[in-house]
Amino acid sequence: MSDRHFAFWPEHAPRHLYVPETNLYFNVEVSAARFPKKPFFIFYDTPFTFSQFKQETETLAAYLEQVCGVKKGDRVLLYTQNSPQFMIGYYAILRANAVVVPVNPMNLTGELKHYVSDADAKVAITTQELYPRLKPLLQPGGDEHTLEHVIVGTYSDYLREKTTLALPDFVAAPRVPIADKGVTLWVDALAKGLKPGPLTTGPDDLCVMPYTSGTTGHPKGCMHTHRTAMYNTVSGGVWGQTNQGTVSMAVLPLFHVTGMQGNMNAVIYGGSTVVLLPRWDRDAAAECIQRYRVTGLGLITAMVVDFVSNPKLDSYDLSSLRKIGGGGAAMPKAVADILENKLGLKYGEGYGMSETLAATHMNPPDRSKKQCLGIPAFDVDARVVDPTTFQELPPGETGEIIVSGPQVMLGYWKNPDATRDSFIELDGKRFLRTGDLGQTDEEGYFFFVDRLKRMINASGFKVWPAEVEALLYQHPAIQEACIIAAKDAKRGETVKAFIVLKPGFKGQVTEDEIVKWGHDNMAAYKSPRIVEFVDALPKSGTGKVQWRELQERENAKTAT
Repeated sequence: MSDRHFAFWPEHAPRHLYVPETNLYFNVEVSAARFPKKPFFIFYDTPFTFSQFKQETETLAAYLEQVCGVKKGDRVLLYTQNSPQFMIGYYAILRANAVVVPVNPMNLTGELKHYVSDADAKVAITTQELYPRLKPLLQPGGDEHTLEHVIVGTYSDYLREKTTLALPDFVAAPRVPIADKGVTLWVDALAKGLKPGPLTTGPDDLCVMPYTSGTTGHPKGCMHTHRTAMYNTVSGGVWGQTNQGTVSMAVLPLFHVTGMQGNMNAVIYGGSTVVLLPRWDRDAAAECIQRYRVTGLGLITAMVVDFVSNPKLDSYDLSSLRKIGGGGAAMPKAVADILENKLGLKYGEGYGMSETLAATHMNPPDRSKKQCLGIPAFDVDARVVDPTTFQELPPGETGEIIVSGPQVMLGYWKNPDATRDSFIELDGKRFLRTGDLGQTDEEGYFFFVDRLKRMINASGFKVWPAEVEALLYQHPAIQEACIIAAKDAKRGETVKAFIVLKPGFKGQVTEDEIVKWGHDNMAAYKSPRIVEFVDALPKSGTGKVQWRELQERENAKTAT
């Protein structure tokens, strides 16, 4: 490991980070004891204090334990948009000594089936607009691949103050009764007023299990303990010098590790405040910055582009903003320049994965570089190595980025083969193979170059082609499918499908029909936006589809 980057280490930051050796829920108890009347989150002008948060998480945890039968180590699905229900549900699951399985609210029934089955989950927490997608999987007394209990919340239940902010329809919608067997409405679960049992989880018990996909098709659960989760809960605040006066905004999805850690877990740990928006709205965001003196924003590239292009931007008082940053996709230099010119702020980029529960690399606040992953953060050993020999490469040479650190997951849930393939041992340390190709410069900063694995980055969402292909094969007309990335002016990359139709379907099915079917059967961010019918897919001598050949053809076409 090179130590060149220490020359640019933030002056305020220690080299080694000590973090609490407790479970994550203990942070709720500490902040509720210290700041009982302080708002933890503000939801469309309704504040919710740390003491209220502690009370509702305990009450819901008791319901999970005593009515739903949740036991220590059980996996519970959390399937909501950014909302009070996500935050309360997350920590109620932890208070019940169970494991959070956060699920993208864009996922549909076919995708949810895998999470329920693979995680062996019998209980889910959701909200009323998403419940219809879970309903087919709720079969009390059914087999091991179905749910026994679902708790269903309503966003408008937390609109306790009048607001002048524009409310999305799904937030304003009134509560609807649901009489299905196995369903409990959120308000009814809280109304029971139950008291939970003892909190018994320790730092090395499982805490949260975000799912990530890969080359094999099905999403895999990343096993994180309270210890691995605690590390990045603490590290970002120390690096960025946040404090109790910090006000952040949760517009990045909370199911994703960046939003989860930066806009929820770190806020609870630090006793600060977060403004909660379920969906990106540039005017609502600007109004909230002005109204609540927001100091920091986590935004992906597409949000920054939309934010700075708002013709009304100059009418808002955004002077409280001190930093804007994010990750998931490189920030184009032109957009970073506009941001700096309009707001006087440099965009701070970082790098991390579901497997590391957010950042392993961050740009030093006072010496950031554009389109740069940053330098290895606290206690992280990161290297660029030859993907075959694992020999460390000098600055300027491209190789695979590998990372070793206290935030790296234990492995993939019920998937020892994938775990074995994803880790190597060097110099007595266990390194995660990221599958990303990068290089370092002479100062020890890391830069992304390409991907070793197949992956599409659509507006910061990672799309794994093998998973999309597996879903497409469920269409009765599709004989073969190959997914690649196509350039997209707004999303950066989008999903393109090359499809061979079965005999008898040629001329009977259109590209648009395949696009619509994909949209109806998988999350919108991963469904193909472009479909091209072909007579055959290029294959190797062993019959393997040569996806890279199709990708190179597409790249050449957009380059001309």
